Amino acid sequence: MNNTSTTTLTMKREFNVKPEKVFDAWLNPVMMKKWFFTLEGTNKVAQNDPKVGGSWEIVDHRQGVDYRAIGEYVEINSPEKIVFTFKMPQFSELEDTITVELKELGQGSEMTFTQLIHVENEEQWTDADIVKALDEMRDGTEHGWNLMFMGLKELVETGKVSYQG
Repeated sequence: MNNTSTTTLTMKREFNVKPEKVFDAWLNPVMMKKWFFTLEGTNKVAQNDPKVGGSWEIVDHRQGVDYRAIGEYVEINSPEKIVFTFKMPQFSELEDTITVELKELGQGSEMTFTQLIHVENEEQWTDADIVKALDEMRDGTEHGWNLMFMGLKELVETGKVSYQG
C-alpha cells in the first residue's frame, strides 16, 4: 500500500510593487527562469502554458545534474490567485499543490504562499518518524522558498536577481 502523509507550509511576503507584477513573475517564463526553482545562469528550460489545465516545466542544471520540476495549472485568477501542482519526478511521483494568493497592500502587495507537501512513509515508520519526516521536509522546503522569494522580491522590485547561491 502506498502510504503518504501530508503537511502544509504557509509563508507570507510583502512586495513594494502591485500584485500584477508579482503575479506576472509566477507565470512569465522570462521572469520564471530568473528565480522559480532555477537561476538564469543554470536554467536549461523554462516553459509554461498559463491556463487551467496547462502545464509548466523548469529544468535547472547544477553540479552536473539536471533537476526537473513540472506541474499543471489548476486555477488562474489574475492578479489574485494561482493554484498549480508541483512535482520533481526524479525524486518522487508525489504531487504537491501550491496556492499563491496576492492582495493589494497600500502601494505594494502581500503574497500568501501555501504548499500542501506530501511525504511517502516508509513501512516501518512510527508516528514519531512520520512527524520528523514531515517537519524535515517542511523545513527544507521553507528554506528553499525563502531563497527563491528573496530572488522574486529583488526581481519584481529591481528587475534583476543578484543572488546566485
